[in-house]
Formats: sequence, C-alpha cells, structure tokens
Amino acid sequence: MLKLFAKYTSIGVLNTLIHWGVFALVVSIFYAPQSIANLSGFCVAVTFSFFMNARYTFRSTASRYRYFIFVAFMGSMAFITGVVADMLKIRAIATLVFFSGSSLVIGFLYSKFVVFKD
Repeated sequence: MLKLFAKYTSIGVLNTLIHWGVFALVVSIFYAPQSIANLSGFCVAVTFSFFMNARYTFRSTASRYRYFIFVAFMGSMAFITGVVADMLKIRAIATLVFFSGSSLVIGFLYSKFVVFKD
C-alpha cells in the first residue's frame, strides 16, 4: 500500500500545481471568494488526477460512474473546505495547504477502497 501511496502522491504533486495555479488566477483576477476559487481549481485538477491515477496508480479502468463518485466526493470536500475558510476568514494560502494535505490522504483512501475497488 505504501508503494501505491507514493505513486498517488507523485501524481498529487502535479495535481496540486494545477489546483493552486487555477485557485490563484480565480482569486487574483476574478476576485472570487475562496469557496469558488477552490472549487474551480479542483474542477480542473480533478480530471487530470482521476485519469492519471486510474491508469498509473491503480491500473484500473476509468468509467463515468467512477469519475462521478470521485468528483462528487472530492468536490464536496473542496467546496466545504472553502466555505469554512471563508466563514473563519482564513487566508487563501492556509486554505490551499490544508486542502492539499487532507485531500491527498482522504482522496487516496477513498480512491483505493471505493472508486477503484476491484
């Protein structure tokens, strides 16, 4: 399981760069709240993450159903994280760091035991 997590983490690094880049653009150019910026970054990055992890980490087939349950779960987590950060007036960078760390661990477990459970 450690080897799988290492693969998931390496894809997660690229995923995080994509997510953070979109987050920064949405906050700084469109002046959107963190909840919307976090969800936007997530939407772009999640597709990359799903297909890369299906193929390279879990060596499983990607399906619409699997994509849907992965996106729904992780998207809810991204949005709720942003909403809570907005309510607590947490700085954007702290929101990104927290979401990146928590989504790495929770996303891996959800992917392994639910999405790509074969």
